[in-house]
Amino acid sequence: MAFLWYIIIGGILGWLAGLILGKDVPGGVIGNIVAGIIGAWIGGMLLGSWGPKVSDFYILPTLLGTIILILVVSFIMKAMRKAN
Repeated sequence: MAFLWYIIIGGILGWLAGLILGKDVPGGVIGNIVAGIIGAWIGGMLLGSWGPKVSDFYILPTLLGTIILILVVSFIMKAMRKAN
């Protein structure tokens, strides 16, 4: 059941970060889920564990980590488009 919560919460937070930035996460729903889960890891490493918690996801660090991830991925994809 915890895995299902990871997918749901990761997807919602990935989608929310994309809305905040006004950028689509590559890969659609799967991309949102992956971005949310990786963003949780990045947020936990950079910001620690604080704020409201839902199924092992601390909402604020996860959201900030996902925003950072989307910005980095967008920057890399933009650089790759310019190189071609």
